[in-house]
Amino acid sequence: MFPEEESEKKKTKAVALGKPAAGQCLCGKVAFEIDVPARWAWHDHSRASRRAHGAAYATYVGSWRKRFRITKGKTSLARYEDEATKTVRSFCSNCGTPIAYERPRSPHMVNIPRALFSGRTGRQPLYHIAIEELQEWAYTGEPLVPLKGYPGVVWQRSKKKKRASDDPFSLGRAGQP
Repeated sequence: MFPEEESEKKKTKAVALGKPAAGQCLCGKVAFEIDVPARWAWHDHSRASRRAHGAAYATYVGSWRKRFRITKGKTSLARYEDEATKTVRSFCSNCGTPIAYERPRSPHMVNIPRALFSGRTGRQPLYHIAIEELQEWAYTGEPLVPLKGYPGVVWQRSKKKKRASDDPFSLGRAGQP
């Protein structure tokens, strides 16, 4: 190759893969890993994910299928296919922990609950899917205060109703109709 051709050639940078991110189910019978960085991460507020996880929303890490490996307990995996959506959810048949979520519109991807990883995945959840399905009872970052007498417990203080005597604008108007 001539030097001028070499300089005109587009230079591409290879993605440097780090140490794989490992995770496991609650009982430890199923373990897996993905190559980092993960493809992306997001919070899923959809009804299906709420029901599958029993939580306000599920946070997932998406990985290319070829970069996802079950390292232990492949025979302990059970699968559930939703006939209507053609989605597949895999879970530990011993403890019930959700392991993977697969969708037909992205057949080369596998989505893993973020909470199952013991370390970094190379992606932070920046996206919210089905935010219109956010439940009114879900925590959305309101200020929390310690609950007196219960170490480690915090709560959202209820808003007190204002009484007329608490109104600073009523000062000096006492006795006025």
